[in-house]
Amino acid sequence: MSQMRRRELLKSSASALLAATMAPAGRLARAETPGHRSIDLDKLTVLHSDEGVLLSYSVRFDLPRDLEQALSKGIAVVFVAEANVFRKRWYWTDQPKGEITRRWRLAYQPLTRRWKLNLDGLSRHYTNLNEALDALRRTDRWRIADAIPGAEDQECYVDFSFRLDTDELPRPLQIGLGGLSDWNLDVQRRAWVPALR
Repeated sequence: MSQMRRRELLKSSASALLAATMAPAGRLARAETPGHRSIDLDKLTVLHSDEGVLLSYSVRFDLPRDLEQALSKGIAVVFVAEANVFRKRWYWTDQPKGEITRRWRLAYQPLTRRWKLNLDGLSRHYTNLNEALDALRRTDRWRIADAIPGAEDQECYVDFSFRLDTDELPRPLQIGLGGLSDWNLDVQRRAWVPALR
């Protein structure tokens, strides 16, 4: 059997496994409307004080039906918020001033019928999925860098991103994700750091 044929068989097997995992009993799950934007950034605020550079954000998204079904079957998903602070330089590449990441692992526990959200080794439990999602959709006054000296702060900016980390999904699901663009929950934005107050 040729290597190309093996790849095709592996891909079709993974797609079948994905369909079986995601589908409600006896029928395939409904796809999202084509062109539907599934994630938006409602708020991104950067404050600069003696405490450091503080970031507040709020994202709005609904889980695709396939992803929600995967969660209810016990597959955990990971969401990532990342902020990088740079000082703009015309003569060289921009200078990194801070980099920080937050990772949430969301999983359903069938025995207790509760949702578990893990952040940096700390876990919280929720009675329903919306409560768990609300806890990771927004953050206030997240310290992402030290205070920047006054001579530099006018030239600094933050690159922020929030996404579903599909690399953390089980391998068979990763292989079958080719046609599931709705699972690509990802939003990015840039904001300037205000002067130190």
